[in-house]
Amino acid sequence: MNKKHTDFILYVLLGLIVFFTGCNAPRRDLGNFNNSFKAEYLGSFSFEKSAQLAESKISDSRNPKGEDLLWSLQLGCLERIRQNYQQSNNYFDKSEQMLNFFDYQNKTVDSVAAIAVSENVVPYLGEEYDGIMVNTYKALNFMTLGENDLARVEFNRALDRQRRAMENFAQEIAKLKNELDQAEKKEKSQVKKNAENPEIKELIAQRYPGLNEFEAYPDFVNPFTTYIAGIYFNLVGDYSKGGTLIKESYGMVGDNEYIAKDMATTERILDGQEELKDTVWIVFENGIGPIKEEFRIDIPLFVATEKVKYIGIALPELKFREQAYPYLLITSAGESYKTQIVASMDRVIQTEFKKDFQGILTRAIISATAKAVAQYSLAEEDSSSIASALMGIYTYATTDADVRIWTTLPKDFQVARLPMPSDRLVNIEPPGAELLQIEIPACRNALIYVRIPFKQAKAVYDVITY
Repeated sequence: MNKKHTDFILYVLLGLIVFFTGCNAPRRDLGNFNNSFKAEYLGSFSFEKSAQLAESKISDSRNPKGEDLLWSLQLGCLERIRQNYQQSNNYFDKSEQMLNFFDYQNKTVDSVAAIAVSENVVPYLGEEYDGIMVNTYKALNFMTLGENDLARVEFNRALDRQRRAMENFAQEIAKLKNELDQAEKKEKSQVKKNAENPEIKELIAQRYPGLNEFEAYPDFVNPFTTYIAGIYFNLVGDYSKGGTLIKESYGMVGDNEYIAKDMATTERILDGQEELKDTVWIVFENGIGPIKEEFRIDIPLFVATEKVKYIGIALPELKFREQAYPYLLITSAGESYKTQIVASMDRVIQTEFKKDFQGILTRAIISATAKAVAQYSLAEEDSSSIASALMGIYTYATTDADVRIWTTLPKDFQVARLPMPSDRLVNIEPPGAELLQIEIPACRNALIYVRIPFKQAKAVYDVITY
């Protein structure tokens, strides 16, 4: 084959590479979905466009691939907002099946693909908090449907996921070490020099100072899951388990007076001094959780010539979005209350993201080193060949960050606790917004669950009775 034919084939291959890898389709699709979701929530409230967009991204493959899991999570939330709780659980069931499938798969091939091309060619595997929230939402859906035995199963699964999360993270660390060792053998001692280069760490600290500027929760624990599970177990009479969970919640959110009251009440119940009755909880699912955006930096790399060269890497950065309201004002029987935060999903997600970030950075450095070495090797073999130039364009086209994230989660969860009013009327008012007057049917205790993702948006609420 002559040089003209070789060059033509290389150009065709390059065009295909750029077409399939250069546009970061997940970033575009998530942007379109997020815009549609907000517009429909504030407008028609039908979510038809958002649901169609999400459904169109789920493959018909027997095994999950691409963004199947991500879009199933989004649809589970959409149906929950629409108060189609069984359909919501159908999507969350599919999500859980995908999470379990990925848990038992060998990720070696995925790691190789991520390093050779980019993280975006690997299926969205889910985060620890994804699985915890899937089971938490399923439990809440079952509570709303009055299926308490199934709610118990889901809360137990959510709590077990929290327990196993540290084990999973330890496995990820071991896997990353193996990737680094394999890359080190292949690239002849250059990878570790790059991964451990203090200049790179300093560049990251300058460009992304917010990575460390937050107060973390305990490893992979979502205080809302722990707290609402504690309330559930109390409501169904399992005060020993409920009390333990509420005490754990108080240990994480000790400045919440309502959790303190729940803990004190549970202790009196366990001592035989009190019964759980005539109590109302208001749960406020507030605002909208973070998205990920890409940022690029030039980093120094030690490559084949042992000279310091600069090459770009792309990394994800969390961007936090708006709170709907700072609190809900509640009036009942002449008394006023304000909801207080029980868990910040921003902090839950940031806690896990910070733990993941070292792996993301290391794989980006491994990938950049391998591509740089290949580019320089091609140039040394034949300085007149276009292969090196094409490798440079390939490197640029495949340098993109994985910005996939479940975007319909809330910004935070808040709670209030009050005595059951004699007239069974509870008024809930977001600051500066329309008053909700809710009548509670006959029951011993009630949980009012309110979701407002955007300021001035319609409040969706359920009254769950016990």
